[in-house]
Order: sequence, then C-alpha cells, then structure tokens
Amino acid sequence: MFAGPDAAAFAQAQLSSDLRSLAVGRWQWSGWLDPKGRVRALLQVARLADDRFVAVPRGGDGETLATALMRFVFRAKVTIATLPSLRVADGEAQPDGFAHESDDGAIVLGEGDASIRVGTQDDGDAWVGRHMRKGFAWLPEVVLGELLPPALSMERLGAVAFDKGCFPGQEIAARLHFLGGHKRHLRLTRSDEPLREGQTLRANGRDVGIVLMHAVLDATPTSLVVLDDAASQEDTIENDGVRLHVLSTFDA
Repeated sequence: MFAGPDAAAFAQAQLSSDLRSLAVGRWQWSGWLDPKGRVRALLQVARLADDRFVAVPRGGDGETLATALMRFVFRAKVTIATLPSLRVADGEAQPDGFAHESDDGAIVLGEGDASIRVGTQDDGDAWVGRHMRKGFAWLPEVVLGELLPPALSMERLGAVAFDKGCFPGQEIAARLHFLGGHKRHLRLTRSDEPLREGQTLRANGRDVGIVLMHAVLDATPTSLVVLDDAASQEDTIENDGVRLHVLSTFDA
C-alpha cells in the first residue's frame, strides 16, 4: 500500500502504467520493471483515496516487494506498508475497473462478469480458471525478474503506458513496443497429464517456455504458459513425454 501526499507521484515514477489518471474507486493493471525491462512484479493497483493506493502483486511476496520499493522513496512523503497475509477469492459481478473496500476489510476489484476479493475469505481458488481463460497471469517465484512485458500480455492489459514519462525499464519496454521482435507470448494450453506451476517446458531438447498457472478445467489439465512463438506453431507440442495443445494466444 502507498499512502501519503506523494503517493500518486511515487507510484507514477516507479510503476509502468499511468497511475495519475486513475480515479478514486477504480483499479488498473500495472507492473514494476527492472532497468532491463524485466517484470519484477505484475500488479493490480486500486486507488481507494486521493492519497492511498493498494497494489496487489500477482505472485511473489508482498513484504519483499514493499522492502525493495522503499529503497526508492528518498524524500518523498509516502509510506509503503504491507497488509496482513490475505487470500484472493471470487466475488459477485462488479463493473470492470471498479474498486472499493468492503465492510469486512476486503479489497474488491471488479471484472465486469465477476470480481475478486482480496481479504480473509478462502473459496479454494475458484477464480483461477476464470483468470487463466482471460490471460490474467499469476507469476511463480522462478519467473520474477525474468520475463519481459510482451510475454505477459501487459500492453493488452493496459499495464504499460508509453506517454506517461519515465519509469524503470521504460526504454526496453518502449523498444519492444515500437520495434517488436519479442518471440515469447502468453498462451492457454491443455495437456494429457498435469503440469506444475514454474515448470520449464521443453521440446526437441531445448527450453521453449514455462508454466505460470495450472488447474483442471472441465476435467482437463489446463495451463497458462509463456511459450516460444516457433514452438506454438505445432498442433501438438511434446514436452518430455507430455503432449501440449495450444488453445488460445493472447496479444502482447
């Protein structure tokens, strides 16, 4: 959580989306990149007051992220704090981009056809399948600081803005945006056997991608993966004996 008179300016300078244009009661996708443009954190950021933002990291440890961001506060009048350990749960339909804090203290983020609640409620991760189908990635620890924004479909999500001024990794992110050339993208796949989150995908003796999320959907092992474009051209990908079929591809 960022709070204080300089909260908006600090978030704007460090995160990859345009946070100053975010209205109170709204949320948007964002990220924190390293100087080489790699994604240290994929975030859902809600503005709950003029001077209060809550950033929900999509994977990783919130306390570690907060500690790393504190190094860049300098003289800014902003406080960075972590909320108690919370869970993500399904919620009722709320307008897309709508955000508020419920009476029980949960942060509610609207998705149009549903919402997620970040709080103490635990519903067994029923939201995971919906987010996989939408290409809303949750990042295993092993990929933090390893992937570039196009691999996570961050432009499609509106998590990167190129007209907002400087932010860490902007030069690399802008180069990929304007010149293209990135060869790994986000894909939804099914397999004949379960995979595990963080698992490296291999084909023909080389690494071709990594599993970000996995669940059994409609009785079928299904994964959200980052996959090499060349490998995804095949109808069936042999991953060390496990057959992988691409169901859909998400734009960068």
